[in-house]
Amino acid sequence: MSHDISSLRKFVSPEIVFGAGSRKSVANFASNFGARHVFLVSDPGVAAAGWVDEIVTLLTDAGIRSTVYTGVSPNPKVDEVMTGAELYKSNECDVIVAIGGGSPMDCAKGIGIVATHGRSILEFEGVDTITNPSPPLILIPTTAGTSADVSQFAIISDPNRRFKFSIISKAVVPDVSLIDPEVTETMDAYLTACTGVDALVHAIEAYVSTGSGPLTDTHALEAIRLINRNLEPLVDNTADPYLREQIMLASMQAGLAFSNAILGAVHAMSHSLGGFLDLPHGLCNALLLEHVVAYNFQSAEDRFRRVAEAMDIDTRGMAKPEIKKRLMNRIVELKRRVGLEARLAQLGVSVSDIPHLSGFALQDPCILTNPRKSSLRDVQVVYEEAL
Repeated sequence: MSHDISSLRKFVSPEIVFGAGSRKSVANFASNFGARHVFLVSDPGVAAAGWVDEIVTLLTDAGIRSTVYTGVSPNPKVDEVMTGAELYKSNECDVIVAIGGGSPMDCAKGIGIVATHGRSILEFEGVDTITNPSPPLILIPTTAGTSADVSQFAIISDPNRRFKFSIISKAVVPDVSLIDPEVTETMDAYLTACTGVDALVHAIEAYVSTGSGPLTDTHALEAIRLINRNLEPLVDNTADPYLREQIMLASMQAGLAFSNAILGAVHAMSHSLGGFLDLPHGLCNALLLEHVVAYNFQSAEDRFRRVAEAMDIDTRGMAKPEIKKRLMNRIVELKRRVGLEARLAQLGVSVSDIPHLSGFALQDPCILTNPRKSSLRDVQVVYEEAL
């Protein structure tokens, strides 16, 4: 009996500990992995907020040494991964912990790969290129978020090509993700908005992706619902622990969805922007979102109707053009209310960049699962509309 293999769906996720205070079990998990010397990856902002010191103290109290590495940019670069891997080896570390947003977490994934292969991270671009298992990896996200802590993706910037490349493998799913809403307390309103809309994009793209399925759909729709209802109030009151927990939960569910259903043109185009102009990923996603939704709508009308319903739009008796209009309006309104109104031109993107950006976007693996097939011209037009 022959089956079309493309209809099969697998679902990968780390061991997840969710809830206030979950970060405090870091030493316990590190010990379970036999850690004697932890390599702790973070960035200057997270260190300044005091989280790195707390993790070091938790490890030290359990008799575990640590080496701290905070040399990570907002779009983590090849040489930052390579420098980290050198440090990991020279200090004879045995477990990697990362605390931070997507950048330190992706950097940590890269460091783990290089530490066990001894080759440039550039050699691992693409799908399933990893042969040796990485060291044990424990991730603690500080944003809600990029969801790198539950995903089988690592995205690294290659400044030589001005290109963000993707490493997609079960090997970069961490062993443990400690998802602690308390850690997001130190995000300001703007970062809360950027990372929250990033999570919304993850959920919408995963739900309309050609790789979607029953295992991812429930997570994606619930994430959309939670963000639609809770992000605006949270941005207005970032100290509210209940709202923070709701958005952290949404981010996690969006991550479980996109890690397994993959993404679409918004991500392909924002990876291209991030690589070419070193712009912040969440912001790029936010600025492109409604333009890509407009482009994709005709290819996934039923799915977008359910997205609209998850955003509390009553679609009963509504014609498709009306649903599209209402959905677009809601996305634009949500962005405006959380303060993400800029356009690409204001970030320094010019018309002359668009041919380069479009070429790179078509080389991104996320374009393959976009519901509507995209030509170079199609992508150029969407960029032009977002300028």
